[in-house]
Amino acid sequence: MINVVEWTRLEPWRVARARTDRDETVIVKWVGPHVDDSHTEAWRLRTEVAALRFLAEDLRVDLAPRVLAEDLLAGRVILEDLAPRVALDGLLRRDGVAAHAVRLEAFARARGELGAFTAGRVELYYRRRERLGQVDPEADRLGRVARLREEGLSQAEVLGVPISGAVEREFALALAELADPGPFLALSNGDPESNNILVRADGPPDARLIDFEFAGFTHALHDAVCLYVPGPAWMRVAMSARPAGSTPLPQVGEVYRRALAAGVPQAEDERLYGMALAAACVAFALTRLWRLPVLDGRPTGDGSRAQLVATLEAAASAAREHHALPQLAGLCQRLAAALRRRWPDADMDIAALAPYTPRRR
Repeated sequence: MINVVEWTRLEPWRVARARTDRDETVIVKWVGPHVDDSHTEAWRLRTEVAALRFLAEDLRVDLAPRVLAEDLLAGRVILEDLAPRVALDGLLRRDGVAAHAVRLEAFARARGELGAFTAGRVELYYRRRERLGQVDPEADRLGRVARLREEGLSQAEVLGVPISGAVEREFALALAELADPGPFLALSNGDPESNNILVRADGPPDARLIDFEFAGFTHALHDAVCLYVPGPAWMRVAMSARPAGSTPLPQVGEVYRRALAAGVPQAEDERLYGMALAAACVAFALTRLWRLPVLDGRPTGDGSRAQLVATLEAAASAAREHHALPQLAGLCQRLAAALRRRWPDADMDIAALAPYTPRRR
C-alpha cells in the first residue's frame, strides 16, 4: 500500500511528483486527453503498465521507471521517481549539443538497448499485455505503415511532383520492410524523441526511457529515425557534418547500431541495416508531409514550414548515406525543393544550422 500525503503537478502533463507517508517521492500519472486520439485513455495506461512491468519484471532490464502500484479502474499509476534525472531535450535547448555529447550517446545507446533486450520476446510481452485488456499486435507492428499504404504518395501530387514507376516500386519495398521486421521486431515506447529520456545533468548520464503509453512491438529502426531526421522539436539533428575546428560530436547513429547489434546481430549487415534505416526515415518524413494542409494555413515565417523541408532533406540524406532506396531519396529531395518554392520563407540553408537547433514557433 502506497499512501500519498502531498503532491505537486508537473505541468503541462498529467503527472505529479508526490510524497508518501514514508517520506519517499514517487510519480503519479493519470489518464486524460492526448493529442493522438488513436487509442483510448484506458488503453494507453494499460499499455504503459504492461511495458514497464515487462521490462523490469520479465526481462530484469533497468531502462525505465518501475511501476510501484496501479489502479487501472481509477485510471492511475504510481511510478518510481527518477529524479534528479531531467529530460535531455531541455538540456540541449539550454546548453547546446556540445555540452551534452555524452548524454546524447547515452540516449542513442538506451534506444538501441531497448531493441536489443526485447527482440525475440514479442510473445512474452503480449501475454502480459493481454492480461490487462484487448490489444492488437498487428496494429502495433504496422503503425504508420498502414496509413502510408492507404494514402500512398498523395501529397506528392498536391505539390506537383511526379511519381515514377521506379519510385512506386521502391515505396512498396520500403513498406514491406517495415511491415515485416523479421529479426528487427522489438519493443518501442512509441515516441522515441529526446524529451522521453531522462538523464543526470552532472556525472554519468544513467539514462532512463519514459512515456510508454503507445508502446508496442514494431520495427526497431523506427527508434533510430530520431538520430537522423528532426522530430517536431528540432530543425536539424544529424551530426555527420561539422565546421572545421569545432568540438567533435558523437556519431550517435553508430552508438545506436552497436547497442542494437548486441541483441540483433543482423544490424551488423550493411545491406539489411541500410535498407531498414532508410525505409524508416523516409516513412517518417512522408508521414510528416501529411501536415501540408495545416502548414499552408500557418503565417509566413512559421518555423514548422522550414522544419518540414528539413525533415524531407534529412530523410534523403540518411538514405544516401546508407546507400539505400535511391529513388525515394530523390523523391524526398524533390518534395523538399517543391516546398521551398511553395513557401519562400522556408527556403533557408538548413545545413548551416547546428545539430539540435530548436524549431522556433
